[in-house]
Amino acid sequence: MENSPDIAKRLFCFGFGYTALALAITLDKKNWSITGTSRSPEKIKALESLGFQAHLFDRDKMESSYYHAFSQASHILVSIPPEKYGDIVIDLHQHDLKNMNNITWIGYLSTTGVYGDTGGNLVSEKSTPAPTSDRSKRRLKAEHAWTDLHKAYNTPLHIFRLPGIYGPGRSALDQVRAKTHKRIRKENHRFSRIHVDDIVSALAASINQPNPGVIYNVCDDEPAAPEAVTAFACKLLDAPVPPLIDWAEAQKTMTSMALSFWNDNRTIDNTFIKQDLGWKLKYPTFREGLRGILKTDISAKGFS
Repeated sequence: MENSPDIAKRLFCFGFGYTALALAITLDKKNWSITGTSRSPEKIKALESLGFQAHLFDRDKMESSYYHAFSQASHILVSIPPEKYGDIVIDLHQHDLKNMNNITWIGYLSTTGVYGDTGGNLVSEKSTPAPTSDRSKRRLKAEHAWTDLHKAYNTPLHIFRLPGIYGPGRSALDQVRAKTHKRIRKENHRFSRIHVDDIVSALAASINQPNPGVIYNVCDDEPAAPEAVTAFACKLLDAPVPPLIDWAEAQKTMTSMALSFWNDNRTIDNTFIKQDLGWKLKYPTFREGLRGILKTDISAKGFS
């Protein structure tokens, strides 16, 4: 691979969404060339207004839309969820990925949902995945497809298993402001979570210290009950704390998607990524994370 800076710093994002944009904004300050794909023309316009090039994700127009930018990439981030029949990026680009010698890093964003339900017990990267939902089963199947490609062709794959992602515009603070928040009580049930800025720092650390074939759990230090997070958000916004709703009652009105999140109970060990990359959390718990969002969130001033 050439060592020219413009070759070494070309990021292509399959799925230029919330997390990819946060990474792009951080890397763009360091003179990266960044582009990617979206299935939404509106999102593409929004990305272009921020100075990023994006291409419509379309199987039939692959060559004329994004293929040139993709083929020149040195770094690839994949955040597109797998489809029913598999991972669409592998499906479309397996042959290309085998032969792209200019790639130095591939990041695949997966989910801690692949661990399934452990009854609240701690899981590490060495734990055997046992997904329960169809969505998480598809994620594990996609992980296997990317891993097989790595083993067969030495592609520089890095898998990041993420829990619930929150950040500006996507947090308990927004739910409280919108008055859509609830406090559900399910005994001994906790969720791990991660602030988007800490995902970005983990990805950046991995880019700086590639370790192909590795899997990282990326989460904060305190698994917590959702009721506690909501109560803290209410406190920050000086809003009334809603009463607790018993789990038996709450699940009667939940969507199947919401139920799938609540059916699994596990806590995530983030020791390995700290040791391997020297990764340090900016927001070690939801408290620091929500306070940080509030400090920079102009809309909070208009809350009533």
